[in-house]
Amino acid sequence: MDWIPIVFATFKLLVLGTGMFYAIKWHYDQGKKDKKQREQETRALLRASGKVAAGFMLSLLVLGVVTFELASTLGLELSFP
Repeated sequence: MDWIPIVFATFKLLVLGTGMFYAIKWHYDQGKKDKKQREQETRALLRASGKVAAGFMLSLLVLGVVTFELASTLGLELSFP
């Protein structure tokens, strides 16, 4: 019998088992955190998400203006029918 599938399957089970153990442990530890700390983390996450959304909208606006100006400079027709 070839030994490579046995070694690889054993290694795969060992790695997946270790990963599952640490995933369960991390989730268990997260559940034990203070509620106040979770609220602070939620606020920080919402604030960061708002900043990312605002940055995206600003970059979208700048890209639209630059595209419009470039098209006007090149003499493209920009009117709607």
